[in-house]
Amino acid sequence: FKAFKLLASLKALLLSIVFFNSMNISWLAIRYYRVTIAFWLGIAVTGIIALNSLQYNLFPNVTFPVIVIRTQSQLSTNIDTETQITIPIELSLSSLSGLADIESTTYPQQTVVNLVFDTGVEIAKATEQVNSILNKISFPKNTEWEVIPFNFNESSAVNYVLYGDRYTLTELANLAQQKIVPAFQDVTGVQRIDLLGNTGFERNLVHFNGRDAIALQIVKTSRGNTLEIVKQVAEIADKLQQQLTDVKLVLAETQADYIREATQATIDTLFCAIAISIVTIFIFLKSWQATLITAIAIPISLLGTFIVMAIAGFNLETLTLLALALVIGIIVDDAIVEVENIIRHLERGKSPYKAALLATREIGFTVSVSTLTIVAVFLPIALMKGTLGQFFRPFGFTLSAAVLTSLLVARTLSPVLAICFLKRERSNRDRPNNSKFLDLYRGLLSRSLNHRREVIALAIIISLVGVSLIPLIPQGFIPTLDRGEFNIFYQTSLPNITPKRSTNQQQKNFEQDNSSDFNWLKQIAQSPETILLRRSMRVGTKLEQIVLTLPEVESLYTIAGFRGQPNQGKIYVKLKKDRSLKTDAVQEKVRQALAIVPNVKISVEDIAFVETGNDTPFKIALVGENLEQLQKNAIAVKERIESLPTLVDVSFTGETQDVGVITRLNGQRVIYITANLVKDSAIRDVTREVLAIVKPLLSSEITVDTLGDSARSGKILREFGITLSIAILLMLVVLYLPFRRWLEPLVIGLSLPLAVVGAMLALLITQSDFGMISLMGLIFLLGLLDKNGILLMDYANQLRKTGIPLSEALIETGTIRLRPILMTTASTILGMLPIAMGWGAGAELRQPMAVAIVGGLITSSLLSLIVIPVLYSLLENE
Repeated sequence: FKAFKLLASLKALLLSIVFFNSMNISWLAIRYYRVTIAFWLGIAVTGIIALNSLQYNLFPNVTFPVIVIRTQSQLSTNIDTETQITIPIELSLSSLSGLADIESTTYPQQTVVNLVFDTGVEIAKATEQVNSILNKISFPKNTEWEVIPFNFNESSAVNYVLYGDRYTLTELANLAQQKIVPAFQDVTGVQRIDLLGNTGFERNLVHFNGRDAIALQIVKTSRGNTLEIVKQVAEIADKLQQQLTDVKLVLAETQADYIREATQATIDTLFCAIAISIVTIFIFLKSWQATLITAIAIPISLLGTFIVMAIAGFNLETLTLLALALVIGIIVDDAIVEVENIIRHLERGKSPYKAALLATREIGFTVSVSTLTIVAVFLPIALMKGTLGQFFRPFGFTLSAAVLTSLLVARTLSPVLAICFLKRERSNRDRPNNSKFLDLYRGLLSRSLNHRREVIALAIIISLVGVSLIPLIPQGFIPTLDRGEFNIFYQTSLPNITPKRSTNQQQKNFEQDNSSDFNWLKQIAQSPETILLRRSMRVGTKLEQIVLTLPEVESLYTIAGFRGQPNQGKIYVKLKKDRSLKTDAVQEKVRQALAIVPNVKISVEDIAFVETGNDTPFKIALVGENLEQLQKNAIAVKERIESLPTLVDVSFTGETQDVGVITRLNGQRVIYITANLVKDSAIRDVTREVLAIVKPLLSSEITVDTLGDSARSGKILREFGITLSIAILLMLVVLYLPFRRWLEPLVIGLSLPLAVVGAMLALLITQSDFGMISLMGLIFLLGLLDKNGILLMDYANQLRKTGIPLSEALIETGTIRLRPILMTTASTILGMLPIAMGWGAGAELRQPMAVAIVGGLITSSLLSLIVIPVLYSLLENE
């Protein structure tokens, strides 16, 4: 239904283009050139205003609503707690609308249930429903529960720490509450200020570079902009520091620096792509006037796109900036085709006015339809639902808007500027045919048309080779970024003391042999969370002392009692900018250094690509009802896979717990096995390898399921596959509408695999992941290949209508269209090179897309100049 709805929209757009073409919108633009120039000047001014209103961000705002239910009871065992509290909660809430997963962890006397909802679910409404349902459950006597909603998009924008030798933590906390929190609270986009580091406030403890501190966690609203918030907070912090001379107010943690660096690097590559494209055009056209016309189309098209982005509420983030970088090639393509066609008529002796009218009438419909097919490819991506839809919607809409704006510029402004800047050339009708390169191409195309079946067989072999390369390429999800920062998560364990019946003497001996642990246990009985919290900070201090010895480390920010769990902690590690090692190399040094710390579960992790909770990249679940069998299988699996060179920090739930713990997922008992990936390990490849190892190890009643990125990568690539299929189908249907037959769409469809071989070969050579980002480049390639095919076949049809035989028409078409196709290909390839080279912060994310495009364009453009005419001739059966 969605596909038909989308097709109807595209058909309406196509009919509009047909209408405007019948009116000859270029003629109208030329006839009323003052209005045309005034219109685009207005767009430029409005676009500059819109650009200034756009905010910078690293990624689109994607919401992940989660509701946490915590219960406390007097039930003495985990089995009783599971039976009387956990299971009733799960059964009662399983039918909630928009609920994706129910995860629970059950301890003696305590249960934590996580309700994970689909993206876009209104968290406030869901919280009301949860409270209403829980009120109807008959819990055991003296059971207490609380409901805590989380929106991971409402994340911490920046953390400051406050410390001073003359103040206790309580005094620092009071100072922060009275003077600092009110000042930060007024910043636009700030939702709340969480005070951390004093057990009297938030049940956690904080260290900064090994010393006690109070932390102020500035949490932004879902629409708050991190960079803007950090900028305003920094200005306020500087003023406060001048007033508070006997304490230090220091920036502890923020992603703003990396966001700023990554977006600036993407902008730099965008400008570099524009500059290289302009130089390439000049080399081909050898005319500064023609180059200027094409060059003007680029900023005008981008400024028009900024207006659409501002209206839609998009940001200047990695993916929208990538969309703008990609669309440079299409903008150049549209402008080149129009200008080059005008120049061709000028070279035949026409006046600029006459040449513009003839050229735009000749090429207008072709350019319009070919541009619409690119929109048909990317709109399905923009209209995808779920997490993937939220993530790529700005990309798809931005690119589609830029393409349509580029078309309008090419059809109106470019002809007007051509009349103003270009002059009549001496009649030189045979000039294009004098090139040795053109003669070589004509001869090759002529021989290919005489050996059509051999050419098609060779094309099929090349396409099959491209497809066969896919299994050899790393099957990734999202590239790992060298951010210069990472997290260390740690979890302490309770002492391994199991109460047993004993004589008085045995009890005395036990107390003497285990005095520290025994006294500690007695204290826990009085104040468990406080004692666990202090023990977690003592462990964190040991870890800090080790990590601070590494020369690459600039600062550490530690929270004991992370996410409200007193035996868990997080250390944020900020690395020096002038370090010699990359982030992943420092992470490996940290793992090796911390391996000596006993009885602590440690995980050294990258900063999350998108905040979804405390998940490692690799995660599988062993599913079964027998707790003993689950534990036994988990131990066997861990021992087997922790020797794999692709995994580090392998652990499973309950591994360090000596008190009973039961984890459940969607109503079934599970044990999670988690791990981090080493550098250059692709998640899909690792997951397949692990599953092949794990399944033979499991008992008959135990099954395995993939979670986290392990599951997301497969799911998202499947969704992409469906979306890509819809996009190709829509593209072919749109092609049918102007040609009124299926031959041209069939030629385009059969030639699409030509884009695969170069892209896959480039990814293989560079060892770039074949994942979400490179798939976007592949989709872009299909659009460009489609555009080239339309240019070739439409002009061949025009020539055939004049009575020229098919073979001659195809040879003449190839000769005429060779220069604009090569110009577009060269400018796009060279424009993508700065991105493909991997320069600047965040390059790991941009590079796979550019690599796929460069490799694919090299093969698809060159092969299409031969294969498309041959295939067209063969299917015409002439």
